[in-house]
Amino acid sequence: MKLDILAFGAHPDDIELGAGATIAKEIAHGKKVGAVDLTRGELGTRGSAEIRDTEAAKAAKILGLSVRENLGFADGFFVNDKAHQTEIIKMLRKYKPEIVICNAIDDRHIDHPKGSQLVSNSCFLSGLIKFETELNGELQEPWRPKKVYHYIQWKNLNPDFVVDVSGFMDVKVASILAYSSQFFDPNSNEPETPISNRNFIDSVTYRARDLGRYINTDYAEGFNVERFAAVDRIDDLI
Repeated sequence: MKLDILAFGAHPDDIELGAGATIAKEIAHGKKVGAVDLTRGELGTRGSAEIRDTEAAKAAKILGLSVRENLGFADGFFVNDKAHQTEIIKMLRKYKPEIVICNAIDDRHIDHPKGSQLVSNSCFLSGLIKFETELNGELQEPWRPKKVYHYIQWKNLNPDFVVDVSGFMDVKVASILAYSSQFFDPNSNEPETPISNRNFIDSVTYRARDLGRYINTDYAEGFNVERFAAVDRIDDLI
């Protein structure tokens, strides 16, 4: 299956938090979008890997993803080496996305910038003819995405561009709340974490409102780029 966009996240829920509304909008416009989670989030304070598996499947359905896979890397301990790059390259060559969306370039959680660099490096290596990979016993063809974008997570990084996501925040929030073990629940007996309080879930919306304010829309999501962001005509900017 060829995808238009393939989103990567170090943990289940990274993609929804960082780019859920953008993904929902692209799917509504007919794009095929898939997701690859690097880990199962097994070191998370709340819930369990098995619970996160179920939540990730529910979130994928809410967003309308064409496919979602989990590479089963070690939460907190995966590294940017040939073995891990190879597994990501297999996904890139399997789905042949034009655009890749991945973790923030800098963030509070150590897995986020690690995942960001790991996916970025893999996107380059995936285009090399002399680096061979096999999937299900078949040799894969090289594939390099045309664009690699990094969503913004805990830290308020300055985006290189923003996407108007007005009309799609309800889908984003619903996909986030599919991870009921992780976020605000007044009836939960689980330990408190930086993302389990009401302020955090509210911050998802007010960040999008603030970014939208800059472009005179209701909501926006921000991204960082690896090369100059270009437009065909000067009036392409909104």
